[in-house]
Amino acid sequence: MAENNHPDKPLKVLEELGKEFLTEYLEKLVQSNVLKLKEEEKQKFNNAERSDKRWVFVDVLKRKHNQVGKMLLQTFLNVDSGSHHGEANLEMEEPEESVDTLKLCSSEEFTRLCREKKQEIYPIKETNGRTRKALIICNTEFKHLSLRYGANIDISGMKGLLEELGYDVVVKEELTAEGMESEMKDFAALSEHQTSDSTFLVVMSHGTLQGLCGTMHSEATPDVLLYDTIYQIFNNCHCPGLRDKPKVIIVQACRGGNSGEVWIRESSGAHSYRAVDLPRNMEADAVRMSHVEKDFIALYSTTPHHLSYRDKTRGSYFISKLISCFRIHACSCHLFDIFLKVQQSFEKASINSQMPTIDRATLTRYFYLFPGN
Repeated sequence: MAENNHPDKPLKVLEELGKEFLTEYLEKLVQSNVLKLKEEEKQKFNNAERSDKRWVFVDVLKRKHNQVGKMLLQTFLNVDSGSHHGEANLEMEEPEESVDTLKLCSSEEFTRLCREKKQEIYPIKETNGRTRKALIICNTEFKHLSLRYGANIDISGMKGLLEELGYDVVVKEELTAEGMESEMKDFAALSEHQTSDSTFLVVMSHGTLQGLCGTMHSEATPDVLLYDTIYQIFNNCHCPGLRDKPKVIIVQACRGGNSGEVWIRESSGAHSYRAVDLPRNMEADAVRMSHVEKDFIALYSTTPHHLSYRDKTRGSYFISKLISCFRIHACSCHLFDIFLKVQQSFEKASINSQMPTIDRATLTRYFYLFPGN
């Protein structure tokens, strides 16, 4: 029929043209010796079938650790990078230092800190009779969004860490926004919180600026759990069992579609901005006997409007760094300092830059985990 003379999938044609353009570009790079490939690498590339050349090039770049290699890999060959709803799938910049076990706090150090900083730290309950609970929610498979490869590594890593810290961990997966809210409400209502001294909530999914994507999310039909809803569920009104106790929220999700790096000019002259002046006589009319929201601290994997990165085989860059910092520093540092060390591990900007962000911190004391005590 007449319509068979025309391609029925114009996007497929554009895709093929793009692949051909990319292959020609890579051939020019190899021929011009821009990347200074070894002779055997050049030969392997030149002898490959035309449709396989870009994958041969990927394999070569993966073995290179220079910035040019990583930039080319990210820019031209990362065909599986996430949308602005999810983390971008990338190779981690460099191998992670293996930190397999949690460093414990000695009983002497525990006793000393509790004595010297009694009025400055959150009280820790005795292990005998203590019922610490933690909740992990992770969405991996979505109806309309990409699969979050490597999320299983994040679940395993965070579950292991929290168990090492003395928490009984509940794991829930593949939930809509309504399902996530329901599970959080059930968790907040647990009687075990009465005999606990703290809690951790870890949520991992695709995300938007406003919240976390449920498994049914799409542009046409949003399925998003708002971050503000999480704080409402666990505030002092709705979760009295955790009143005056640290509530730690860890979020692994994108918060927009922008990359986190920017080129800047080195200069001694910097713009200064003056904060908006508030009216001197401003006051609040609301009066309450107890703060509705207190003793929270949240660490997001990235800043608002920006991407968060995940390796398909080793899990999220953020979660990996977080686990390492906890295992090394929880024995001697309070939580805010541990979070600061996580941020410092991302301080050097790179092609897959992100900056974890401490948010909505209402802790009124130092929170030491005292692992082993």
